[in-house]
Amino acid sequence: MLLRITHSTEYRYDAPLTYSLQRLRLVPRSSALQTVIDWNISIDGARVEVTYDDSFGNTTWLLSVDGEPHSIAIHASGTVETIDNHGMLGNHRGLAPLWLFRQPTDLSRPGPATEAVVGLVSAGNDLQRLHELMRLVRERVAYTIGATDAVTTAEEALAKGQGVCQDHSHVFIAAARLMGFPARYVSGYLNLDAIDAQTATHAWAEAHVEGLGWIGFDCSNGISPDERYVRIACGRDYRDAMPVMGIRLGEAEEHLAVRLTVEQ
Repeated sequence: MLLRITHSTEYRYDAPLTYSLQRLRLVPRSSALQTVIDWNISIDGARVEVTYDDSFGNTTWLLSVDGEPHSIAIHASGTVETIDNHGMLGNHRGLAPLWLFRQPTDLSRPGPATEAVVGLVSAGNDLQRLHELMRLVRERVAYTIGATDAVTTAEEALAKGQGVCQDHSHVFIAAARLMGFPARYVSGYLNLDAIDAQTATHAWAEAHVEGLGWIGFDCSNGISPDERYVRIACGRDYRDAMPVMGIRLGEAEEHLAVRLTVEQ
């Protein structure tokens, strides 16, 4: 499938910024699941300090702002050709060792609620158990916008019984690690049926299965990623893979606007 993506993020401020630092992970990379045909990022109101590949293999840009600008506009766009490989990305690559993805983080730390979900996973081979886990997570955390936020943990999402793709991914990751699998968070784009314009990027999880490599699991939709998905970044949890994050100094009030289209 050939997908055309446009993703704009604009920050507006009611006063000049003392200082702001933004980190972008907005560049998809070619892999066994996708080929990047073309990709471009344009920045208005900030300067690019450095670009580099982080330890997880994500192309990363650092931007800074100080003084006069009252807005920062980030526009990413391009074309990516994807295939349906049942979510199978393949062998582990990158500087981060595989054992790192077995370690808990603040957002994906397992507790009693996670242990209870793992206890319900039926016997079977690795793939069967992971697909069963995906089904259980989807059953226990209803997709509800606004019920959680960026700092909600896996245990908190399970206690609420509500969340979004970020929460589904953290719960799956926490449980998969408890089951002995390396697991990680993936941010990306999803071509929704009959909906081109969206308000946010998507997220799912990947687990590493011996002999098969990394395999994706999207608990929000109950499937392994297919040709409608485009990977941007990955990491131990949301904080490692979030497309845009930053810090700012000063008293200026911030207003954020996001425009995203993913279309064939």
